[in-house]
Amino acid sequence: MFRPVSERSIPVPEEAPADRVWRALRRLPVPGPAPLAGAALLCLLIGLLFLALQVRAIFSAQLQQEYVGLVLEAVERADTARAGALSLQNTPAGDTQHQSAYREARIELAGRLAALHALVSSSPMSAPSLPSAVLSPTAALGEASSALDSTYAWWRAERDRTSADVRARILSVSHTLIALSAIVFGVLITALGMYAKRNRQLLGISNEFEQASLHDPMTGLPNRRKLFAALEEAANALASGARGSARIAVLYIDLDGFKRVNDTHGHRIGDEFLIAVSRRFRQAVRGGDLVARIGGDEFALLVREFSSDGELAVIAQRIIACVAETDAQMGLSIVRASIGIASFPDRVDDYWRLVAAADETMYTVKRNGKNGYAFASAPGA
Repeated sequence: MFRPVSERSIPVPEEAPADRVWRALRRLPVPGPAPLAGAALLCLLIGLLFLALQVRAIFSAQLQQEYVGLVLEAVERADTARAGALSLQNTPAGDTQHQSAYREARIELAGRLAALHALVSSSPMSAPSLPSAVLSPTAALGEASSALDSTYAWWRAERDRTSADVRARILSVSHTLIALSAIVFGVLITALGMYAKRNRQLLGISNEFEQASLHDPMTGLPNRRKLFAALEEAANALASGARGSARIAVLYIDLDGFKRVNDTHGHRIGDEFLIAVSRRFRQAVRGGDLVARIGGDEFALLVREFSSDGELAVIAQRIIACVAETDAQMGLSIVRASIGIASFPDRVDDYWRLVAAADETMYTVKRNGKNGYAFASAPGA
């Protein structure tokens, strides 16, 4: 009885937990180029908006620093006038010259304090103003000195605060620029990766299409188109002298009795037979030769180089043995092979007629009893 190839029991290894996890992770949806580009664009817009706000704040802080510098200069001028007034404060009452100098010093201090008060009052920042009482030349010198010291301390602290704020914002801008650069670089790398991946996918699809167009889908053997392309390549190499005086040949193979397999056992068994015998053909032919399925139960073997008809006969006997072994393995006792052999340029003068000549010779074998091989007749024979 025959034993179908597909019914052989093949042990299935148990799937490892890590493999199950990996398979589950591969099912997770992967964001496409559009979502990634949208997310990157959103991050860039947010980063640019943050940069604009930070730059605006830096300019504002720098203007504040300049104004603070103006106020501190006014404080220093008032402090100089105060030092002059303090040096003349204890002048004896009878020293009219020093008394006059003291009054002028107080008037100058009052003018400096008034200028400082006007500058502070016009400040864009909310700052404590000087008391109106200390702006008069007759005000107590101690109160004026205390108000000046308080003003100096407040504006010095404001200068330190704005300087620290500017440094912090500049650092923030630098970090944002680094982050935006990383985002842009990441987007470029991602885009290049997606482009390369898409090219690989397209190349894989193209290779699959080419594979499908040049190979038989059931057996995986090259088809008629691939056979003729290889035949033309071998003939061109022969014509260019790359192989010296070598010859090429085609063996046309037809499976005798194969129709009975389909009629008796069904097309599924017939397909399994074709797959099994194709596998044996691939293992039996030489590395440089090519076996193709022409269609149905017909095959062709391109021998790219051989030395004698005896070598072709050995190859034909090997092909016949492959068919008989496959038939015995499946328990059919039906299928054999008839082979026609044509060679170029000794038996066929046009390599395009090699397949047709081998086909005609194969039918001669069928008419003479099948399960054998024969050579095409040489021109004039």
